[in-house]
Amino acid sequence: MPEKIYIFDTTLRDGEQSAGVAFTPGEKLEIARQLEKLGVDIIEAGFPCSTPGDLEAVRTIAREVRTPTICALARAVPADIDTAWEAVKEASEPRIHVFINSSDIQMAHQLRKDREQVLIQAEEMVKHAARYTSNVEFSPMDATRADPHFIFEIVRRCIDAGATTINIPDSVGYAIPEELGAFFRALFENVPNIHKARVSFHGQNDLGLCTANTLTAIQNGARQVEVTINGIGERAGNTSLEEVVMAIKTRSDFLPFYTDINTREIYRTSKLVERYSGMPVQWNKAIVGKNAFRHGSGIHQDGILKLRETWEIMDPAEIGIPQGTQLVLGKLSGRHAFKEHMLELGYELTDEELNRVFAAFKELADKKIEVDDRDLEALVNENVRAMDTAGWRLDLVQVSAGDHATPTATLRLIDPEGNIRVDAAVGTGPVDAVYRAMNRITGLAPRLTEFSVKSVTEGIDAQGEVTIRIEDDKGRTYTGRAADTDIIVASARAYMNALNRMLSVQARNAEVRANP
Repeated sequence: MPEKIYIFDTTLRDGEQSAGVAFTPGEKLEIARQLEKLGVDIIEAGFPCSTPGDLEAVRTIAREVRTPTICALARAVPADIDTAWEAVKEASEPRIHVFINSSDIQMAHQLRKDREQVLIQAEEMVKHAARYTSNVEFSPMDATRADPHFIFEIVRRCIDAGATTINIPDSVGYAIPEELGAFFRALFENVPNIHKARVSFHGQNDLGLCTANTLTAIQNGARQVEVTINGIGERAGNTSLEEVVMAIKTRSDFLPFYTDINTREIYRTSKLVERYSGMPVQWNKAIVGKNAFRHGSGIHQDGILKLRETWEIMDPAEIGIPQGTQLVLGKLSGRHAFKEHMLELGYELTDEELNRVFAAFKELADKKIEVDDRDLEALVNENVRAMDTAGWRLDLVQVSAGDHATPTATLRLIDPEGNIRVDAAVGTGPVDAVYRAMNRITGLAPRLTEFSVKSVTEGIDAQGEVTIRIEDDKGRTYTGRAADTDIIVASARAYMNALNRMLSVQARNAEVRANP
């Protein structure tokens, strides 16, 4: 039978120690309720002696969040332990978490005590906490930089004093997985009463190794892990709950364990903590990052369309990600993904239309990091419509303008017979110069009655969509639209589109007159 790994969430305590993070009591309660829905076993709700507000927040959580164990942190001093108990005593399952420095560098320079003094203090304070509750956790802080034999001794004494959970903290993110595995094996071999306590691990991410270290600890006997949502925490953060839980779930062949986490609540919990902490989740963050289930490569997109498992080892639905797998259209996207996405948008394009729109998409993707659905709709409207109004084609637009220069436009057009025509003109502005040059080349002179520009999407790289209306000498109106990241180019294409519409209508009218 697989063994259970107990999830000890310290988002509300160590997570709040992230520089710049300060949860309000109301936010703490809401996060705690969501952690309860998520299914964590223990919530470390805070450090009650730090402020009166934190004491009251922990007390409120203890009263109102009933399923998990509610834990309060305390230094190995009587006042901290008394305050911690006041905070959690109304919980359905209260826990006091006592800690003390254990590495030589911290004992000497922070506590200014020797090893024997620390041993006595730890033992006495665990006994003090055990008078309140049988659920006492003890942490020898900075254990991974301490003398292992000192850790074995302090752990043995604290278990005898009443500690039922022993947590080994990698407080400064110093451990290497292989080294940590050996440490845990030695702990079980050298502490004769270790079987009386559940062994835990707390990792910090200073070297980016905390998830690897946490999994190593599990493989070597730890049955509780101390984690935070999104990996927030002091300095580089803590072990990420979602990474450990999904590693266990995904690699059950290698990690024969289970947790009671409802993984479908992971994404919702992540977004809640992101919002209240003010710490954005990096796009490439494992499990909950924006890009965790988004695919930009054409090869990957093709595989996903054939079978999701070709490029995804987890189903985003298992994590509660509402939009699921996303194929992001960009310059690396392939034709297969593009065609499928256009079908999803409701565009059933012929091969000829697809070729034209896909070519325009590739050109746009070189200018924009990401192409969204509004961009695609603009491309279809422009390019499919352009096929229906064949005639003159715009081949080149070059404009010179400035506050101390005369706006000048040079255009190269291809006429309906395929001949290249080039001319230039000046105007009151760059768009006026473009239109004058186009009139010179085509020999047409319609009246411009309307010109408008709007943004298709947001951002500095957004496409601008230009809509124009022109009027011929008989008062008939023709509309042209085009979109491009360059508004001058969009203006030229829109005008060209309107001219072709006018020529097409005039040609049809002439045919009707010739063949009544």
